[in-house]
Amino acid sequence: MEYTVQKLGQLAKVSTRTLRYYDEIGILKPARINSSGYRIYGQAEVDRLQQILFYRELGVSLDRIKEIITDPSFDKAKALAEHRAQLLDKRRQLDLLIANVEKTIALTEGRATMTDKEKFEGFKQRLIDENEKKYGKEIREKIRRRYHELVQ
Repeated sequence: MEYTVQKLGQLAKVSTRTLRYYDEIGILKPARINSSGYRIYGQAEVDRLQQILFYRELGVSLDRIKEIITDPSFDKAKALAEHRAQLLDKRRQLDLLIANVEKTIALTEGRATMTDKEKFEGFKQRLIDENEKKYGKEIREKIRRRYHELVQ
């Protein structure tokens, strides 16, 4: 199936402006431009847009997404498995926070007790995830270099 920019935007629930911007920055080019000048997107572009939106949902920048999906070694099946794992982690984190809020409500209403430590459950994982996103690659690279220095 083929889609105009408007139809693809409606299908994916993104604005046509977003799709035009993705074209402009080279992250999602249309399959072709028809004789009337309309962008036409095919199945490959629909699949690519889905990948872009998965990465965006996980907070990945457009620049990083472009690097990932234009890499010749990009493996769509592997990327989908990684998306799934990250989304499951995100769900676990949200479940912890929801449970914390529910317990705090019960505490506020006098139906439960809660230790000060319990009040902060669920936040720890978020901090770990943020640190991994900010520093994980850098730390692993330093460890790898140090290891090679020691081995040589």
